[in-house]
Amino acid sequence: MEDERSLVQRAKERDEAAFAQIYESYFDKIYRYLVMKIGDKTEAEDLAQQVFVKVVQQIGTFNWRGTPFSAWLFRIAHNQMVDYLRQRSKRQPLPLDESVAGRDDPQGAVEARIDLERVLEAAKKLTAAQQEVISLRFSADLSTKEVAKIMNKSEGAIKALQHSAIISLRKILATG
Repeated sequence: MEDERSLVQRAKERDEAAFAQIYESYFDKIYRYLVMKIGDKTEAEDLAQQVFVKVVQQIGTFNWRGTPFSAWLFRIAHNQMVDYLRQRSKRQPLPLDESVAGRDDPQGAVEARIDLERVLEAAKKLTAAQQEVISLRFSADLSTKEVAKIMNKSEGAIKALQHSAIISLRKILATG
């Protein structure tokens, strides 16, 4: 990918190719982050699309302030997710997506779904900060440094949060 600063500048100038490159570079990470947070693949895909609509609408407001562009993107994703959860809490809860694993292996699909459900249920028992770290590090596949910037914490604090979250998840899953 070309230099991120020049890519963002081109996007601010409404260059469609720059938007396409941003979308290609970040969509999967945003999508995985949202799936981990809400537990529904279809809804996460819709939310991820909404995130990029907002990016197109708001790119002109982005300014470099010592944080990576990805922090701005994940802040938009986080806000979309919060709005979605707020609206969903007024409705009936949605089930986890049925298509967690390939359909060629029904037993594997069921086992993967059960495992995912257990991890998602266990993750709900973590603190909000621990949930955020786990989602950003493992679902969105971001580095500790990127997560630190997004969460406005030091890298050491992120490592400590991640460590405590993993230990807590292990305990929860072992007793569940």
